[in-house]
Amino acid sequence: MTTETSPRRVELTPAARRALQAAERLFYAHGIHAVGVDLIAAEAGITKKTLYDRFGSKEQLVVEYLAGRDERWRAFLAERLNAEEPAREQIDAVFTASRDWAEREGGKGCSMVNAHAEISDPAHPAYAIITGQKRWMRELFTELAGEIVPPDSAERAEELGRTLMLLHEGALVAHGLEVFPGAVDHARAQARLLVDPAS
Repeated sequence: MTTETSPRRVELTPAARRALQAAERLFYAHGIHAVGVDLIAAEAGITKKTLYDRFGSKEQLVVEYLAGRDERWRAFLAERLNAEEPAREQIDAVFTASRDWAEREGGKGCSMVNAHAEISDPAHPAYAIITGQKRWMRELFTELAGEIVPPDSAERAEELGRTLMLLHEGALVAHGLEVFPGAVDHARAQARLLVDPAS
């Protein structure tokens, strides 16, 4: 899969870690633009000066927030995928992992989708993290689809990968908006219908 350019990261001192933990809670619950550094500093029990000394800017704090969630998600998913074979079971595991992640990490939907609603400028340092995760997910689904379809069907694998990606992302949005209960499980069932006749 494509290797994304890694964003600049900062070394987390104990004070910086407290600030990041507070920022993660607040950004996810209330949105990035709605949360100011004064509130983050107060929640973390540090001064605003300390926050800026550690991160340099609110933008960098957003980078750390999203990059940290992305790293945790990829590690969480890798653990689930490593426990499953063959590819069709791994595809199923992606949806199950997403459901379990959403239940564990919060019910307001995908943090990357939520962040993209506020950060649409490609020049923002966190933009590449947001889009990079979604490209990575599409490539993962396409790679797994390639193990299911006949070896000479690269175009079919690409199409199936994109369709699985759309099911997955739609399920996350429906879950976050509470459109109907069991959105991720419903998407997983639909993915099974696509995957079973694909071989």
